[in-house]
Amino acid sequence: MNKNIGGGPSASMTRLALTSLSGASIEWFDFYLYGVASALVFPALYFPKTMPPFVALLASFSTFAVGFFARPVGAIVFGHFGDRVGRKTALSLALVIMGLATATIGFLPSYASIGVAAPICLVVLRFLQGLAIGGQWGGAMLLVVESAPPHRRGFYGSFAQVGAPAGVVLANLAFLIVSAVTSHETFVTIGWRVPFVLSIGLLGFAYWIHTRVAETEAFRAAAAARSTADDKRSPIWEAITSHPKQIVLAAGAFLAVQVSFYISITFVVAYGAGKEIGLGLPQSLLLGAIMVSSAIMAPTLIWCGALSDRFGRRRVYMCGATLVGLWAFIFFPLIDTRSPVLITVAVAGMLVLNGLMYGPQAALFGELFATRVRYSGASLGYQFGSAIGGGLAPVVATEILHRTHSTFGVSLYMAGACALTLLSVSLLGESKGMDVPRAAQSG
Repeated sequence: MNKNIGGGPSASMTRLALTSLSGASIEWFDFYLYGVASALVFPALYFPKTMPPFVALLASFSTFAVGFFARPVGAIVFGHFGDRVGRKTALSLALVIMGLATATIGFLPSYASIGVAAPICLVVLRFLQGLAIGGQWGGAMLLVVESAPPHRRGFYGSFAQVGAPAGVVLANLAFLIVSAVTSHETFVTIGWRVPFVLSIGLLGFAYWIHTRVAETEAFRAAAAARSTADDKRSPIWEAITSHPKQIVLAAGAFLAVQVSFYISITFVVAYGAGKEIGLGLPQSLLLGAIMVSSAIMAPTLIWCGALSDRFGRRRVYMCGATLVGLWAFIFFPLIDTRSPVLITVAVAGMLVLNGLMYGPQAALFGELFATRVRYSGASLGYQFGSAIGGGLAPVVATEILHRTHSTFGVSLYMAGACALTLLSVSLLGESKGMDVPRAAQSG
């Protein structure tokens, strides 16, 4: 058990879970700041004003997608170090890279100032964000999952998952506050930069928190065994060759989570606030609906993680995929009412049902791989699914809307992702637990 955090086993696990939650929340806050800005300000600031609004939005969402395509690269880099050097070391490095990249975006000149260099720099910085988040999830998740008792692994693992909606709340709250105290012109030119610049302080706090956390006993045991055997094999290559089915199916299992989530928190902002291809609603209405919905989602994740301890990871996950696929056809009719209450119901319903998948996911993915390659294998499955699902979702949804002038095709797209997730999870089979040291299973 973690020696840096005192108290009995239950108290130690609670503190460890909250530590993972706080660090993950801050890192996801940085990542989601970009998502909101890509819908609200980047199309006007970082692309030529001669571009039609739809093309500029599509270009902005494309830079948003770059972060997702960088995430598998981050999984490879940090997965190797996480399995070789340690979960804590890899996670701390990811935090530093994320903080520096996010703060730099806040100082980046616009297209009007430096021309084509502006979108190029934006893409590079977004790539660094993706690289960092590609390593963050595996470390934050494993610090908790490898330390938790088997019968509570879903519950404690869900705390690392709560970082995602918490980050959404923080990012939307930051933009709501800045937009409330500035004029529209000031917000577009300067105001939006404030959360990006201030994020460096939050990342410093997260880094300090993680210096107080010890490595998991599961990793220390695997590292000792590797050292004794003088094993120099690459963890990434070993994960790919020994667990190819698990990696591919884990990526498929993540598709529905990512497609539905990023359509709900990113595409909806562009669609709802858009004047030419959207509803022309106030951006504060949409950001508020997403913030409230994400706040509702957070405790749901913990409840869903606990449900997976009782009823099994696969059963809860598949239930979530089915319900999200059905809700996809209710989602946009509620958005199209333009009612603040019904818009919030639409987004909250999607995120709560999404939690049936995302809540148990840390435990599900952690239990698929041996300790020696767990950081690499779980991160590869998670991040490849994220690149295919989350990275493309706003771009695909925008293109569907532009071509069909209807959101029904977007609903079909979400339902199709859910069908692939159902198939993937059914082929995974039920989890059989983890190869962790006996001492790490106490509590």
